[in-house]
Amino acid sequence: MLRSCFARAEPWLQAGKYIGGLVSGLPKRNGWTLAEHAGDRTPDRTQRLLNRAVWDTFAAMGEVRRFAVAGLEEAARRSGRRGLVIGAIDETGQVKQGRATAGVKRHYLGCAGKVANGITTVHLSYVRQGVGHALAGARQWIPAEQVSDPVKSLVMGLPLDLEFRTKGQLAIDICTEAFADGVRFDFICGDEVYGSCTRLREFLEGRGQGYVLRVPSNFHLTVTAGITMTCAKAAGLLAGTRRWETRSAGKGSKGERWYRWAWLSTASGSHYLLIRRHLMTGDLAFHYCYAPAGQPAVMTRLIRAAGLRWPVEEDFELGKDCFGLDQSQVRLYTAIARHTVLVMAALAICAVTAALLRERTSTQAPAPVRPDQPPPPDPGMIPLTVPEIKRLLAALLFRPAPPGHTGYWLAWRRRHQALSRWYHQRTRLAANTGI
Repeated sequence: MLRSCFARAEPWLQAGKYIGGLVSGLPKRNGWTLAEHAGDRTPDRTQRLLNRAVWDTFAAMGEVRRFAVAGLEEAARRSGRRGLVIGAIDETGQVKQGRATAGVKRHYLGCAGKVANGITTVHLSYVRQGVGHALAGARQWIPAEQVSDPVKSLVMGLPLDLEFRTKGQLAIDICTEAFADGVRFDFICGDEVYGSCTRLREFLEGRGQGYVLRVPSNFHLTVTAGITMTCAKAAGLLAGTRRWETRSAGKGSKGERWYRWAWLSTASGSHYLLIRRHLMTGDLAFHYCYAPAGQPAVMTRLIRAAGLRWPVEEDFELGKDCFGLDQSQVRLYTAIARHTVLVMAALAICAVTAALLRERTSTQAPAPVRPDQPPPPDPGMIPLTVPEIKRLLAALLFRPAPPGHTGYWLAWRRRHQALSRWYHQRTRLAANTGI
């Protein structure tokens, strides 16, 4: 997949060892542990791969993207699923100590849940509804004060031609690369950071690309000629009317995710405000939507798109827990980007494999239909997941085990998860009896 991105064979072979270490069962994945796992005498080769070896990092990211898209498209073709194709944009952070790491700054980090010292990277996830998803693009956010300081730029290894880019502008860069590869999405989805970016919305509309982007309550929209109001005021006008409907945002592991929904069209005729209200708390979330000419603009379709933004969060969780996305102990800009793309490659391999085997490995019992329904005598097994694919690869390639041991634990975990999922669905069914 990545051979064409390397000028010499040695770095390419070392990259293969690096990905092998990411897939292994190592509790920590850094230069020392990956070098030891690869059988190297010192971490020098691993550090050279990330810092000084000659290979095209962003060309490698393109190869990973094309591999993930082609694999998930093939899985969709085999299963006959014709769901939505979503490009989910979001950022994730990594806590870092000190001030020498490229992009490091004290700011709010979702991974820490507070303002902390760390770095942030914007990602694009390719999501095939009902099939699978994988990370398909990434760009690190670098603060303006580092880009403009020649001394800091030199110390942190920033490219000489690097310009400051907001998170919304980084999202434009990632989407541009995806579109250049021929990737097509039904909708681009993102949170308030990206919904508030006027340049991103204009870029997508200029490409005829539909989107469902979260916006804050004070976001202004023109509902009719000459009448502009905030999302919060629009929601107030709809309160108490019959325009609210209870719909599912999609099926999760515990069952349907029910919310109250309302929508209204704007003066443009192609823009819509989709409002989601939590059934228990009444909390509101606002989505500014664009449906280009020729594309169906119905509330059901927009709700489905809004509910498919969460897989990018799952990709972050898998990338960090299974492949060490946030465990890099590197400081230079290029090294961080190279670690990120190699983690994306490992995740894409496992995600595509899980998607292709999804139909063949699922033996789950039917979901419950009554709150008092007794559990099935045989819950079956959930389909192979990315963590299970990763465990299988680690066991087959790196960790000798007694005959049948790996298969026994694989079946035990999947059967236990299937039973737990059945009970969760029954509990959710009891709570949603009124719905």
